[in-house]
Amino acid sequence: MLKGTCHCGAVAFELPRVPETLTDCNCSICRRLGTLWAYYPEDEVRFTAGGGTTETYAWGDRDLAFHRCHTCGCTTHWQGLRPERENRMGVNARLLDPQVIAGIRVRHLDGADTWKFLD
Repeated sequence: MLKGTCHCGAVAFELPRVPETLTDCNCSICRRLGTLWAYYPEDEVRFTAGGGTTETYAWGDRDLAFHRCHTCGCTTHWQGLRPERENRMGVNARLLDPQVIAGIRVRHLDGADTWKFLD
């Protein structure tokens, strides 16, 4: 079980396994947030503190809600807003212990233009 927290610890979560890859997206929001996304089915992510007390931000086509800690402002995860879409969420892997993600392949997604991986 992997554990992650925002900076202040108000939002904490557990993940069932190390992700196979991480995604570094260059879309207009992800590049500003500086996140590395790890993807999981929503029912595999367990919030042990503050998961329901985050603030959300949705923009554009409103497909995703980006969550951040109300106290320290760290982006914690995103959730899909359209029920017809696949049941997955993105968790900010930068909130995990750096040793956990050190050897994981980072894929670069061109979310700014083509929505294709650049590698």
